[in-house]
Amino acid sequence: MANTNRAEVRTAIHSRIRRKVKGDTERPRLAIYRSLNHIYAQVIDDARGQTLVSASTTEKDLRGNTGGNLDAARRVGQVIAERALAKGIEQVVFDRGGYLYHGRIKALTDAARAAGLNKNEAVAEPEAEKPAKADEPTEKKSKKKKQE
Repeated sequence: MANTNRAEVRTAIHSRIRRKVKGDTERPRLAIYRSLNHIYAQVIDDARGQTLVSASTTEKDLRGNTGGNLDAARRVGQVIAERALAKGIEQVVFDRGGYLYHGRIKALTDAARAAGLNKNEAVAEPEAEKPAKADEPTEKKSKKKKQE
């Protein structure tokens, strides 16, 4: 029977990802942990087993009304990128930690890229609303009742 406990499933996915994603001195790993109320990010050198830079919404500077929203994730992404660049780290390997690349995880990584981390990777721009074509009239087809 399939495991339905979300925490155990996420841990299994995370361990499967960790077999593939490794950070080293030249390109450390940016590990992300997301809880209900906060988001945490660390730049880790796996070769030495050492955390080089960290940022989270539990810090006084990054604490807002809540740490569990997109704005907080963007703030953490910006700060982690600034701190990593200050230490001379320009390239990282993103480790989503078993979470889907969506929502707060995506906001954090996009903010880190926009702040200068992994410059060669493209930052996803939000797509603008496409305007409707003005020259094509939109007509509603009406159903005609059969006359008996």
